[in-house]
Amino acid sequence: QVQLVESGGGLVQPGGSLRLSCAGPASGFSYNVLSWYRQAPGKQFDQRELVARINDGGFTNYANFVKGRFTIFADSGKIGVNLQMNDLQSEDTAKYYCKADLTSWSGGRSVYWGQGTQVTVSS
Repeated sequence: QVQLVESGGGLVQPGGSLRLSCAGPASGFSYNVLSWYRQAPGKQFDQRELVARINDGGFTNYANFVKGRFTIFADSGKIGVNLQMNDLQSEDTAKYYCKADLTSWSGGRSVYWGQGTQVTVSS
C-alpha cells in the first residue's frame, strides 16, 4: 500500500511563508510527475486545482496564481516533493494535496494522493 504523507501546513499571517513536504515510498518506485493541488474553502473535492508540478526531468510548471511566489522541488534519491510558499495571501487558504504519478520497479504505473494538509492564511 503506497502512502504519501504531507506535512508543513498551518496558520500563517499574510506575507508569510510555509514549506509543505510530501514523503512517498522509501523504495520500489520511481516518479514520473509529482504535483501539489489545493482545494479552496467551499469547493468540492473534485474541484481541486493544480498548484505546481515537477517531472522526472526536473521540468516544472506552475499555476498563474502562484508564479513567482511558490517553488516546487523534488527530493534527491527518494520519492518526495516540497512546496516552498512565500508571500502567502488569504486566497491561498486551502487544503493542499500531494499527488504522485509513480512507476513501480515491476513496471506498473499508478497515481497516488496524500490525505492533505491545511494551510490557513489569516491575520
